[in-house]
Amino acid sequence: MTGDHQTLALLLFSAFVAVTLGITTWVSRHRHGSEEEFYAGGRLFSPMENGFAIAGDYMSAASFLGISGLIALYGYDGLLYSVGFLVAWLVVLFLVAELVRNCGRFTLADVVAARMRERPVRIAAGTSSVTVSVLYLVAQMVGAGSLVALLLGNTSAAAQVWAVIGVGALMVIYVSLGGMRATTWIQIVKAVLLLAGTIVLTVLVLVRFHGDFDRLLLTAAERSGHGMAFLAPGLKYGGDWTARFDFMSLGLALVLGTAGLPHILSRFYTVPTARAARRSVVWSIGLIGGFYLMTIVLGFGAAAIVGTDAVRGSNAAGNTAVPLLALDLGGGADSTGGTVLFAVVAAVAFATILAVVAGITLASSASVAHDLYASLRRRGAKPRSEVAVARAAAVGIGVVAIALGLLARDLNVAFLVGLAFAVAASANLPVLLYSLFWRGFTTRGAVWAVYGGLVPALLLVVLSPVVSGSPESLFPGVDIQYFPLQNPGLVSIPLGFLAGWLGTVTSTEVADEAKHAETEVRSLTGAGAV
Repeated sequence: MTGDHQTLALLLFSAFVAVTLGITTWVSRHRHGSEEEFYAGGRLFSPMENGFAIAGDYMSAASFLGISGLIALYGYDGLLYSVGFLVAWLVVLFLVAELVRNCGRFTLADVVAARMRERPVRIAAGTSSVTVSVLYLVAQMVGAGSLVALLLGNTSAAAQVWAVIGVGALMVIYVSLGGMRATTWIQIVKAVLLLAGTIVLTVLVLVRFHGDFDRLLLTAAERSGHGMAFLAPGLKYGGDWTARFDFMSLGLALVLGTAGLPHILSRFYTVPTARAARRSVVWSIGLIGGFYLMTIVLGFGAAAIVGTDAVRGSNAAGNTAVPLLALDLGGGADSTGGTVLFAVVAAVAFATILAVVAGITLASSASVAHDLYASLRRRGAKPRSEVAVARAAAVGIGVVAIALGLLARDLNVAFLVGLAFAVAASANLPVLLYSLFWRGFTTRGAVWAVYGGLVPALLLVVLSPVVSGSPESLFPGVDIQYFPLQNPGLVSIPLGFLAGWLGTVTSTEVADEAKHAETEVRSLTGAGAV
């Protein structure tokens, strides 16, 4: 990579950081310091603004770099990631968006605690939300380290360490100073930049093949080294039954996990009504759907134009497929067009990471302050402002995410995101659906549902080939592999639902019919919603 690439990419990225810091500073001067302002931006965003912000929250570095790379390496099997991420939004639209907006105030725990004993439910849901958020944050941190190494042409450990620390410091500033309002506008700016960059690359790929998509696919198959098998199922997940179950596990986690992600759920509280929440999701589905369709073109385009071997040679996981494609589409490594396109893609990818980590940090700091702090503080102790606690929590979570990001910097980013989705689907989704739809659900059922999904999901990962037992593992010299799948969703998601049912049927507590009726009316009509 030449000095021109580096200089231009750094200038573009610096411009994005300057704009977003300007937004944060402006918002911090006009804030009122209330919980509603910090957690929900005053609930003043329109459906279109919130739709763009949701899309910005969801389209992470794993989507932009990871999925295109997987398609470039594995063809059809990589494409299935795009389908899983998109189909997940139907669950959010039909089962979650309006009901969560009507029942809650700021966090997932608000929905569950509306008809249960608050303290144990808030502690369980808060713990789960923070765990999912930290896992998701680590994935973005690892991506930031890899991308900066590529940007600077410096793959040394020191360069990655400073990249992770820099991203962590910026995300703490965004959240602690600007709260939800600044974070939302950062997401909107990032979503517009990402979609614009992706559209330009997609058009250039299609122009290269004169709009003939069949020719694009056939060329990709030829240059992949796999022939027509590249366009058929089974290249990555069709080897044996373990691989097939692994794919089912991953698909289940992706489709069900979105509805349990804390930073996605918190976005439904930033609009004034439940109708606006549903319209936000419709906007976001349109934007996200268009984006994932374009990642398919970029993935096959990278295989056809750059070549699968060249993509794998640059990065074994395929994470550099899109930057390499941009370089080629612009005219090659030494051309002005190639330099500009590469710099734009690198800067947009880094902006993507920054915006996503800000959204996740805000959601997790809200869980710490609104759920854990409020539940765990000693009775009689002088309460501190929740907003002050949330700002302090943002700093603490930032430090933890930086430390874990440095430890896990050699792990695959897509795996870490898949793990976060699996934990969200195992621990958060069962308790959310039971609370909204099961009349007899009790406090014990709620607590068991959370821990019954959370603990097995984390335990199965520790015992999986991801951590030990193979050369690609985190600890290749150790072998405590007793669970054959890389993603725990196939086992841990049913366990979460089973634990919630078991806790409820064995509980001596009688479900409060009046509270359930009140929650049901509120969730469906919005009567009494905040």
